[in-house]
Amino acid sequence: MVEDETELAALVGSYLERAGFAVMLSYDGLQAVALAREVDPDLVVLDLGLPSLDGVEVCRQIRTFSDAYVVMLTARSDEIDTLVGLSVGADDYMTKPFSPRELVARAQAMFRRPRPLGHTSDHDAGRSFGPLRIDTLARDVWLDGEPVALTRTEFDLLARLSERPRMAFSRQQLIEAVWGPSWVGDEHLVDVHIGHLRTKLGDEANVGRFVRTVRGVGYRMGTGQ
Repeated sequence: MVEDETELAALVGSYLERAGFAVMLSYDGLQAVALAREVDPDLVVLDLGLPSLDGVEVCRQIRTFSDAYVVMLTARSDEIDTLVGLSVGADDYMTKPFSPRELVARAQAMFRRPRPLGHTSDHDAGRSFGPLRIDTLARDVWLDGEPVALTRTEFDLLARLSERPRMAFSRQQLIEAVWGPSWVGDEHLVDVHIGHLRTKLGDEANVGRFVRTVRGVGYRMGTGQ
């Protein structure tokens, strides 16, 4: 829990602890990055406005060595703040004031995400789309023989799309599969993560080599050709 308002940090931390989480508190951006390197957390609840480093930069740095779930907190509800936060790898976003119970519910929903998606046999774990190879059991992705570092959310989206490559998934279907049926929020969260996934795969939206946009529906897997 990274929050410079000590009382709020303690309050939210207590709710998380009662829900079964082991919680560590940080009140400073630089300290948060160092702590994340040390303890390798499963979840980071991250305030946007922090001393020394703001939450966006903290998230960007954590993403260089961790695939922890990241929930960003902010007092600003402007759309640009949301997009900037998600573009550096945040999985979810909540604006203040917020309900600690809702935060706990969202955190629990993240850990209920199926990994890997569906019931994948060893035989079906390896999926290839041209130069793109996906191993859903090892949660590895290679492009042209080189590993691609994806966040948990990016990998889960790619795994779901590649599980049924001929199917066009709506945003709501992808949210239910990746974020869970109890998640509540803007469906365009999917677009932000798809855009980030495409960037890492060197895929352009108007080409859709690996992830194709299906107008009026959502997304489906490309052939890789």
